[in-house]
Amino acid sequence: MTRLLSQLTLALVLVAALITGPAVVAPSTADAAHASVYSSCTISGCSTARTARSGWSSLGFPTARNWYTWPYGQYNFAGGQFFNREGQLPSGATYYEYDVVPRSRGAARDAKRIIINRSTGVTWYSPDHYANFYRL
Repeated sequence: MTRLLSQLTLALVLVAALITGPAVVAPSTADAAHASVYSSCTISGCSTARTARSGWSSLGFPTARNWYTWPYGQYNFAGGQFFNREGQLPSGATYYEYDVVPRSRGAARDAKRIIINRSTGVTWYSPDHYANFYRL
């Protein structure tokens, strides 16, 4: 009887998973230690990243992790300090991360980020959640 209940429970869990769809999982940073860093940005998306940088600049590059009002009724998310734990970017700097793509408040974040060196203003674009960095 216990085995039958276990099998029924497993079946119910599997059915629930099929009905609700796959779980949303944050992008992995497991390969961040192997990130590639490029001295310029010429890939698709660099223009959008530059536009996002201008938007964040107009807000004074906020440092608190939060949603911020963006034009046209949208919002964008500032992720707070980027600690550069894997040492992909030059060391000795304080970095902050910002989402590139505005969306409705509370919507799921994608993998596109810009990272700002607060001392120098040097900006890096990562289209793939820190697997690659392109200097803007």
